[in-house]
Amino acid sequence: MAWGLLLVAGILEIGWAVGLRYTEGFTRTGPSVVTLVLLVGSFVLLSLAMKSLPVGTAYAVWTGIGAVGTVILGIILFGEPATLMRLGCIGLIVAGILGLKFSTA
Repeated sequence: MAWGLLLVAGILEIGWAVGLRYTEGFTRTGPSVVTLVLLVGSFVLLSLAMKSLPVGTAYAVWTGIGAVGTVILGIILFGEPATLMRLGCIGLIVAGILGLKFSTA
């Protein structure tokens, strides 16, 4: 259950990270409210997952999911570069996430 909460928390992190771009410095009400709701939801789920997962593992996986998802959406939505180096680094983050997942009881 904790890993499921952590996955959803990471997905919500992607949402609020990308949402920040649409808030235009929190000057747009709708995107700002959605971004803040996603941020709070992400933190709540992360804290619940940390009840039974090691804090270092949970935090690293949460930020890793957020980083990978945000980079991918940046490429898709905002035309950010998809260089071989960036994609390779994303692969390393995914490998780290999987390593932490399978090395934690």
